[in-house]
Amino acid sequence: MDFLWVDFQGAAVWMWLAFVTAVIALLALDLGVLHKKSKEIGIRESLLMSGFYMTLGILFAGFVWSQFGQQASLEYLTGFVIEKSLAMDNIFVIAMIFGYFSIPRQYQHRVLLYGILGVIVLRGIMIAAGAAVVENYGWVLYLFAAFLIITGIKMLFSSSEPYDVESNPVLKVLRKRLPVTDRMHGEKFLVREPDPKTGKLKTYLTPLMLALILIEFADLVFAVDSIPAIFAITTDPFIVYTSNIFAILGLRALYFALAALIHRFAYLKYALSVVLIFIGSKIFVADMLGLAKIPPVVSLGVTLAILAAGIIGSLWATRDKASRMTAAE
Repeated sequence: MDFLWVDFQGAAVWMWLAFVTAVIALLALDLGVLHKKSKEIGIRESLLMSGFYMTLGILFAGFVWSQFGQQASLEYLTGFVIEKSLAMDNIFVIAMIFGYFSIPRQYQHRVLLYGILGVIVLRGIMIAAGAAVVENYGWVLYLFAAFLIITGIKMLFSSSEPYDVESNPVLKVLRKRLPVTDRMHGEKFLVREPDPKTGKLKTYLTPLMLALILIEFADLVFAVDSIPAIFAITTDPFIVYTSNIFAILGLRALYFALAALIHRFAYLKYALSVVLIFIGSKIFVADMLGLAKIPPVVSLGVTLAILAAGIIGSLWATRDKASRMTAAE
């Protein structure tokens, strides 16, 4: 069993196995026991689930501290906060996708949980590739930093047009190349039906499967921003991966509460833009000041302050609208 203590991508093999096993066990418990039967997730349950996952994510920071020290723990927490914040944008896209396919709320939780399985694999591949590139070509970090700054500036001045699901190239390819049905079949992702032309049974993709594929594609697109952002904090693959997964687990659980409050986050996009610009800029600032890197506690503090300002400002600016909606109900 000596191989369990062999270093792999910045951590012992047993740590990787324990983490992945724990995540899969949590998903199995959620999907196979707590939500074996499809049901609508209410705001209260969504908040409780999210609180549970957030607590696990924060407790894991203590584990990182015990194994790797204070700096690694602060880097993990910063990555956790950044990933959770950037993934908020993904919530808007997921809501658009569910709305486009008219996915009933009782089936949405199942789609999100299966989607996390894809995230675990895809993020792992992207982070491993990114870590290998950074280890061999350190200057790539400066490209990541410049990319984050440019992305932040573009986001800051971009229009807030709704996500257009109909024009998604992946959806167009799926509809053109594969048999799909526009009719829901309960919680099924695939269904066998007679071909209208031949009469023979054929496997069709249901709207539930199309929604799942588009959500996976959306996560892949968002990872292009979030992974460089965390690599700008730390290049340790274990910290990058675990902070990513814990943040996504909690945010997917929080989806049902956030989806009902999307209209309240008017300035969140601007706060996320500033966070990206800050994370990218601090690499160049550290060089100018002759530092190896900006202290993790500074990165975490500034990131939290920017996000808090964006969230509080949004809630304050939309307070009248919220009052009118409450009165109407």
